[in-house]
Amino acid sequence: MILKNAIIIDDSFNPISADLAIEADKIAGIAPELSGDEEFDLSGYTVVPGFIDVHIHACVGSDTCDADAEGLAKMCAHLVTKGVTSFCPTTMTVSHDEISNALSVVKSCMDHPPKGTSIVGVNMEGPYISAHKKGAQSEKYVKNPDFAEFKKFYDECGGIIKIVDIAPECDGADEFIERASSLCTVSIAHTEADYNCAKHAFDLGVTHATHLYNAMPGLNHREPGVVGAVFDDERVRAEVICDGFHIQPAVLRVTFDMLGENRSLIVSDSMRAAGEPDGTYTLGGQNVYVKNGQARLEDGTIAGSTTNIHQEVKNLIGWGIPFRQIIKSATINPAKEIHMEDQIGSIKIGKYADLVVLDSDWNIKMVFVHGKVEVDNR
Repeated sequence: MILKNAIIIDDSFNPISADLAIEADKIAGIAPELSGDEEFDLSGYTVVPGFIDVHIHACVGSDTCDADAEGLAKMCAHLVTKGVTSFCPTTMTVSHDEISNALSVVKSCMDHPPKGTSIVGVNMEGPYISAHKKGAQSEKYVKNPDFAEFKKFYDECGGIIKIVDIAPECDGADEFIERASSLCTVSIAHTEADYNCAKHAFDLGVTHATHLYNAMPGLNHREPGVVGAVFDDERVRAEVICDGFHIQPAVLRVTFDMLGENRSLIVSDSMRAAGEPDGTYTLGGQNVYVKNGQARLEDGTIAGSTTNIHQEVKNLIGWGIPFRQIIKSATINPAKEIHMEDQIGSIKIGKYADLVVLDSDWNIKMVFVHGKVEVDNR
């Protein structure tokens, strides 16, 4: 299969004029004037790596914590239409059994993949968080970090946990970070930590920040907080929700500038209402009320988003973020956070042919997952 006459965003994230060859599920060639039995003329289009969402709870009415294979398949079928070629179903702060069941079902779906977007692992958001910064998480199940419990989760699901969240000020956090960071990415999240506590956590092995600004102390000129600590430490990447509601666009511009193009990630953090109309939904066992696309608990607490990576990419283009940084933030940077950059996240010979074809208005025209055409809107 040959993709011809497009602008390709190459492995260095520079635009080049070239053809692209796909053999089986991998990228086999990038060069001018390639030819093959099946060719797609993509004149006027730009080919970017497939988007990767490492923090997404739910969409189109289905939630990771439902522990339902059909629901995950429904998520896969929807996400691929938004250019997401890989994602990490994300759990909430729910009961031990609910987390265990969710992990088991995700593992089964990874072993027997549904059509559409690839499931590449799990993001475990909670229960090891601060009750004082729980956001839309249920306080009923919040607990101190428990590495023995986490290791049991990890082993029983075959090591598919890619990210685990922690509030580093909680009892047991130091040991948890040191031990868990050898298994997966450990993220600071839902925390009251100050600057010094956050920096200490980074020294122990935390390398990620979950939905920066949200459910954590912000940046103040006398109290830098978690945000200041993240900005101040090159070892840490940070994910941001770019719907214009969780973080105001001017702040997003400052944030992307501070993080630079190698430390910023775009995530959706979406819940059931993503891809669905306004109404009443649930998240982590709590009612969520969605109005004008904004999801809140009854007390007004923001409860996830209803956006998707493609919409966020378009938002950021409109808000003046450099295109190169936007694409890296939706592709290679999240791939690095889940230690899969050798397989996905950029357009390079030998990597999976996970590709999104965009027109001049950044609308999705085609999506390839592992070399298969999953979406064709030309």
